[in-house]
Amino acid sequence: MTAPARDALLAVAALLAPDVPQVAEHAVAALDDPGAFVLAHAERLEERGIDEPFPLLAWIALVNALDDHGLLAEVDWKESAGEISGLLRALRSAPPADELWTALARIELPTYEFLEAAGNRLHSTGTALAVLDIESDCYPLVLLPAARGDELTAFAAAAGFTAEVLGR
Repeated sequence: MTAPARDALLAVAALLAPDVPQVAEHAVAALDDPGAFVLAHAERLEERGIDEPFPLLAWIALVNALDDHGLLAEVDWKESAGEISGLLRALRSAPPADELWTALARIELPTYEFLEAAGNRLHSTGTALAVLDIESDCYPLVLLPAARGDELTAFAAAAGFTAEVLGR
């Protein structure tokens, strides 16, 4: 990975985990020495079917580190609104709007449509809902200030990965 791509990955980590430098360190470790990273984190990576370095390794490392620090909720493609709302509400980055979470939990839509609707409602509170694409049938979801959603997608693209802000 080029230096600008590495810097962009670090920018994503700083944006999503501004007070948790371990997130950036974890992602960069996967980038700087993928072979050693796979060996050191074999058990966790095995849960995702990863046993050798591959192009998305640093992005997966970022997702895992965000999850470890309560900054990411990974949901299945067919998860219920109530389950997703509960997972998002528990994130350290979640707005404290109880009525919002209660209302979201009552929406009955297929998962992606629900995520779009949730993204719209969250945006009105100043929070963006984004998915970090890991080329899987799940949605690794993060919350960040709505004004910074475009930065997230731009930094992710510059690092060679994909992030999408849902709703608006």
